[in-house]
Amino acid sequence: MVSKFSAELLGTFWLVLGGCGSAVLAAAFPDVGIGLHGVSLAFGLTVVTGAYAFGPISGGHFNPAVSIGLWAGGRFPTALLLPYIVAQVVGGVVGAGVLYLIASGKADFSLAGGFASNGYGAHSPGGYSLAAGLISEVVMTFMFLLVILNTTHKRAPVGFAGLAIGLALTLIHLISIPVTNTSVNPARSTATALFVGGWAIQQLWLFWLAPVIGAALAGVTHTLVLEGPAEEPPVSGRAGR
Repeated sequence: MVSKFSAELLGTFWLVLGGCGSAVLAAAFPDVGIGLHGVSLAFGLTVVTGAYAFGPISGGHFNPAVSIGLWAGGRFPTALLLPYIVAQVVGGVVGAGVLYLIASGKADFSLAGGFASNGYGAHSPGGYSLAAGLISEVVMTFMFLLVILNTTHKRAPVGFAGLAIGLALTLIHLISIPVTNTSVNPARSTATALFVGGWAIQQLWLFWLAPVIGAALAGVTHTLVLEGPAEEPPVSGRAGR
């Protein structure tokens, strides 16, 4: 169990450091900033690399919503759900902490820029409302989990799940960064919000509620509609297999 929890902690650490780090350090860097497209790709690359590195150990969730979606789809044991979520949140916070240590080494660094935190209304990158943020996060997480559940099914080609999942996360960021700065991951949202405080903590509830709803709906949908014949036994969700 220690190896599983450690893999989840390290994988979520890598996702926050790589994904949020690209937004904080490189997105608007003078002349060579990577912009929205680069940040989207960075999040996808952290999942691809993390899935193949840590997936064979823990399943490569790196996201409480993923663990909840797999659990709702009958692909993850209840006994491991809370420990996985704790490991993911801790890993995310450590990743944000390392990112803060790096970013604060620049003279004009300020958390007032948001530190890649998720938000709606005045704190949405595009000024989108709470309702728009809720719909976006539920739907994006729903589709993300369907990709995960179906690409890790035994009928799917072996070895390609990590790539498909990483590309799905890239696409999700390309769509929804303007709306909420893209969460679909409560651990990622919590990690940066703890450093920003104030409005980021006040709005954090949405980035737990919406991904959990989307993930649970995906798990139920997969089981009832997409799973296939009843005689097919469920398999564990492993992004990196």
